Amino acid sequence: MDTETDLETTLLGPVLPNRACGDCTACCTILTVDTPGFQKPPGISCVHLGAQGCSIHADRPHICRTWFCAWRRVAALSDAARPDRSGILVSLDFVREPRNCFEGVSIMVRMEPGSDAITNGMAATILDALCDQLIPVWFSDGSKKMLMHPDNEVAALVLSGDPAPAYLKVEVAAWRDGYSAFATKG
Repeated sequence: MDTETDLETTLLGPVLPNRACGDCTACCTILTVDTPGFQKPPGISCVHLGAQGCSIHADRPHICRTWFCAWRRVAALSDAARPDRSGILVSLDFVREPRNCFEGVSIMVRMEPGSDAITNGMAATILDALCDQLIPVWFSDGSKKMLMHPDNEVAALVLSGDPAPAYLKVEVAAWRDGYSAFATKG
């Protein structure tokens, strides 16, 4: 098992036995894949994606065999949150050259093009289920990427290094301790 897969299990939990992809192929289009054995740009359907799903499923690349979206791992996400039902794909994101400590390893909530997940409340429901741990959560509506957790005040204090007010000391210290490895080196 590779390091990213181990980290996914540590942060999001193991794959839930009662959840299957079914007809969902959101990851086959939305995600970027950049591994030694397989590459695919974001927002472009995989060359192996056919009308019935993966045309090489039995022989699919290692990344496709071992990667699972957060809906497959996080019990707090309802059945309606499955990407093909919700219009949102949630995954653990690994950024090779993060701009700040919240980008190195984080949860990325990606809204699919044409999704009505904001107006129907699904985006808020999914974010509420994810924003309760010391894992940064980002949301992308396709046009921009926004930090949703921690909140702006905590994030600003973590990034600036400024002293936190008493009511935020514990939370800011926890984020600083957990994400100091991703702090920008000056």
